[in-house]
Amino acid sequence: MKTAFIAEVSSNHRQNLDRCLDFIDVSAQIGCDAVKFQLFKLDELFAPEIVSRSENHARRRQWELPVAFLPRLRDHCDARQIRLGCTPFYLAAVDALVPYVDFLKISSYEILWQELLAKCAQSGKPIILSTGMATMAEVSEAVGIIKENGCTDLTVLQCVSAYPTPVNECNLNVIDAYRRHFAVKAGWSDHSVSPSVMYRAAFELHADVIEFHLDLDGDGAEYAAGHCWLPHEIALVIRTIKEGYAAGGDGEKRPVSSELSDRDWRADPTDGLRPFKFMRKDWQP
Repeated sequence: MKTAFIAEVSSNHRQNLDRCLDFIDVSAQIGCDAVKFQLFKLDELFAPEIVSRSENHARRRQWELPVAFLPRLRDHCDARQIRLGCTPFYLAAVDALVPYVDFLKISSYEILWQELLAKCAQSGKPIILSTGMATMAEVSEAVGIIKENGCTDLTVLQCVSAYPTPVNECNLNVIDAYRRHFAVKAGWSDHSVSPSVMYRAAFELHADVIEFHLDLDGDGAEYAAGHCWLPHEIALVIRTIKEGYAAGGDGEKRPVSSELSDRDWRADPTDGLRPFKFMRKDWQP
């Protein structure tokens, strides 16, 4: 089993189509298997009492992904041979996304919204569920609703909704707990920006999926919060993890191609000297 990597664009796209396409290009270049966006409308995300009182929340209207971008995102992902996912934050967003995405992601903040869980599951798309802030009982209820509504391809991600997440609060062992309790694929949604956390999630916990927040250049709307990776940072982590998996092999002990030329230079069993006797007479340096 190898870990799949998902680059979360979140709101770092600045409503700029070319920048969105750059995120897809970079995600493919650094070795990601998928890139993920978010589809929300501010007025269907926060209650009006919050938006009217908070300039900070109201500014997030500038973070909305235009629905009109979806066909171009789909075509560009196809061209770069990378999967496209998106998080719907309102019910009609599910219908808007289904023709274009390979999977739907349910945000930690929406885990209690049963109507959204059911609608995502009924779409027939693979579902990834993030579980920040949730109790095991809440995760269990959400998983039950998703499965009851027809989802047969569910991945549940351990997540800590702190931006950034302290390393000592990541609780990666929950990944194994999800596999045992729910018989699903399981993984890690990262806000730690810690290579050590990523390596442990991949190599020790065998995460099926690792999702991380990506920014291109430090100019994205969410970068200053401290939970986004830059391309050169995460590229090294992904490359290291993939190299680690490549080192695993198939478990069958046999000589491999890179060492075959040295086999005859082992100690001859008759006198304990190297190389084998048949080589000694005619060997030249």
